[in-house]
Amino acid sequence: MKVTRRKKRTANIGIFGVGFHTYWSQFDGLLEELRHKLDVFVDRVKIHEVEVTNFGIADAAASAYALLPKLKAADLDLVFCHMLTYATSASFGAIIRGLDIPLVLVALQPLKALDYSKASTYMQLCNDDFCAVPEFTGVAIRMGKKPPPVILGTLEDDPTAEGEIAEWCNIAMVLHDLKRARIGHFGHPIENMLDMQTDHTALTAAFGCHIVQTEADELLKLERTVTESQIKAKKTQILDIFDTPDPKSDPITEKLTEKDLQVAARVAVALDKFIDTYALDGLAYYYEGEKASPMRELVTNLVVGNSLLTAAGFPMCGESDLKTCIAMLIMDRLDIGGSFAEFHPIDFNEGFVLLGHDGPHHINIAEGKPVLRSLTKYHGKPGSGAGVEFKIKEGPITILSIGITANGRFKFVLAEGESVHGPIPPTGNTSTRGFFKPDVRSFLKRWVAEGPTHHFALGVGHHARTIQSIAEILNLESVIVTSEHK
Repeated sequence: MKVTRRKKRTANIGIFGVGFHTYWSQFDGLLEELRHKLDVFVDRVKIHEVEVTNFGIADAAASAYALLPKLKAADLDLVFCHMLTYATSASFGAIIRGLDIPLVLVALQPLKALDYSKASTYMQLCNDDFCAVPEFTGVAIRMGKKPPPVILGTLEDDPTAEGEIAEWCNIAMVLHDLKRARIGHFGHPIENMLDMQTDHTALTAAFGCHIVQTEADELLKLERTVTESQIKAKKTQILDIFDTPDPKSDPITEKLTEKDLQVAARVAVALDKFIDTYALDGLAYYYEGEKASPMRELVTNLVVGNSLLTAAGFPMCGESDLKTCIAMLIMDRLDIGGSFAEFHPIDFNEGFVLLGHDGPHHINIAEGKPVLRSLTKYHGKPGSGAGVEFKIKEGPITILSIGITANGRFKFVLAEGESVHGPIPPTGNTSTRGFFKPDVRSFLKRWVAEGPTHHFALGVGHHARTIQSIAEILNLESVIVTSEHK
């Protein structure tokens, strides 16, 4: 059973085409054909469930200057510039200079190749998509901008180009929510975890998100409004999603007790209310509360509810780790998961390292049905209650840690590996058997040398290059530890 998103992923994307106004009077029908070509591309983008605005064709300096304020007023997350035919860079210069959002050049010609026996200047112009790309990228650099990325291929029957369109739509969805996200925070990092300390203003400066400072007491107040019928419905949802097996080798685990299920369900309902009350898009927290108090029972039993919310597209991050909450949000909006994790023991016999944590987790990317166990104690933390156990889907995986450099700048540390078949510790925590090249020793030494935080977001598929593109857009340093070209 998959947890449904609380709100759909989306982005605002603008599309305009470019051409050369001199051609219109020289070649009858060319402008109309290029407009159709632009419409075809617009429809290709719309299938990715983004909001698309077609701004028409810029074909001279005047139309570029007229288009710029329209693009800026549309609250866009990304712009595609469709290279419909050759165009002078005057139809682009004012736009690339004035935009402060990503712009991607699209050079998708209608034909895979010209029919040389019937070739004409008209046919060439209809397929001259790449001709002005060097001119446009060169002008971008002269304007003090990075050269725009290019999607290059054919308008139809081109899986590579289609994949790149989808990738940029996903990136736009990440950017859409990063700059609008309200990330809740209460409590503090665990005492002595120096790598967890994060400047809230720096997060807004780097990503655009706002940190909503809340209080644990506000969650406690909402818990008092939870009804028995709401608890019953939540328990039904939990038991539909999770298995509750008998304990195995770990003596601190038990079969899920009715008491722990009741508490987990009650807290999960309170969390739902908390998210709605404060219009949050995520939460980072750590709080201990007074021993044997209602507050302690509440704040030490967030894992089940937070895992449900994380799977629903609202990243929830323990140990007050705001940076990893952002990393989880990035992965979720790429639709690749984003589970809270750190490194656990290494298996030197088989050459892998266990990746996991005591919660919260993205249960939609679990291999098989996730498990709930009652834990008589939480190692290193106060309290007891239900713990979530599973491993990530077998196959390719990506991990992202957001560290902070000595000059206070955020840095993306990335790696790609494999989640492979095999047993995991039955501890009521997540664990994934992670294989990374060239070997586990070399990988882990390279990883720690890049200055990550000790937590990271764990997602499915190999997407490090895509996330690195997001870092470049945000003007942040990034490194792919497992890259052959590192």
